[in-house]
Amino acid sequence: MSLANPPLPARWRPIRLLTNGALLITGVYLILVVIYAATEASALSAYSIESLLNNSLPLMLAAAGQTFVILQGGFDLSVAGVISLANVIVAVVPVEGPWGALANFAMVVGIGLAVGAVNGLAVAYLRIQSIAATLATMMICKGISLLILQAPGGYVSEFMAYELTGSLFGQVSVAALIALAVALVWVVFRRTNTGLALFAVGRDANAAALSGINVRRTRFIAFCWAGVFYGAAGYMLAAQTSTGNPAAGDPFLLLCFAAVALGGTSFSGGAGGVIASLMGAATLMLMQKVLFSTGVSSFYTGVFQGTVMIVAVLLMTLVHMASRQRRAQR
Repeated sequence: MSLANPPLPARWRPIRLLTNGALLITGVYLILVVIYAATEASALSAYSIESLLNNSLPLMLAAAGQTFVILQGGFDLSVAGVISLANVIVAVVPVEGPWGALANFAMVVGIGLAVGAVNGLAVAYLRIQSIAATLATMMICKGISLLILQAPGGYVSEFMAYELTGSLFGQVSVAALIALAVALVWVVFRRTNTGLALFAVGRDANAAALSGINVRRTRFIAFCWAGVFYGAAGYMLAAQTSTGNPAAGDPFLLLCFAAVALGGTSFSGGAGGVIASLMGAATLMLMQKVLFSTGVSSFYTGVFQGTVMIVAVLLMTLVHMASRQRRAQR
């Protein structure tokens, strides 16, 4: 047995399980599913499950994008602006058919990538604080959204509204397939040199630079990935609502941070992952359903979400502290 990797003491094994954010939040999600099924007769029907997945997908995509930025030690407020802009563009430039949907997707993802590149350039190369830089791009995107569409309106192609929110071959939810594809992309990405560099930069940028990692390039790529996912979130939101809204992205500004926190990703960077954030977003949306089915007023939804977020952050902070202590004692 290698002395470099000694066996984990029995007293630390529960902590290793807790530090797996995806495993922990999946357990919470399953508990909520049980509560929802017990309080709502149609909770497990195919229609209800598909509706829940469709409602969750835009936030899941937004949380995935935010995770890339947080992992390298930054914050991205442009999520609200990019989602609004993508949502509006899809609604005012609808193109029918599958090729039209693909064209719309390429358009909004390209816009998200461009905004992400601007954020990355400002933060990584011009050394502007991420909050200041992304706040500016959020305001610019929201302003452009209002110039394009002054009030909710427009329409989305029938293919997007029906096919992208339905089931493939009448069996498998398209939203579930998209979420699975995002998870697979993350599994592959985190094993690449850039993925490993993302965690290294988040843990200690100076140490990463000394080890030969291009910190600026890593941060730039993280913001680009985030912009791509924000554009996709706005696209799927348009498909779900079948309309455009220049303020569509506003609710996602705080909810995506809450989803990331629920998934156990450290806001200080270097620990966490996209899959856990996907589950965090799904949990937030399911929580809304559970509160409604149990008769809790919608006015208390924000209170419960905020409380759960605080508890999640405190729990994961304690767990990460214990994990660091465990590594120090090896």
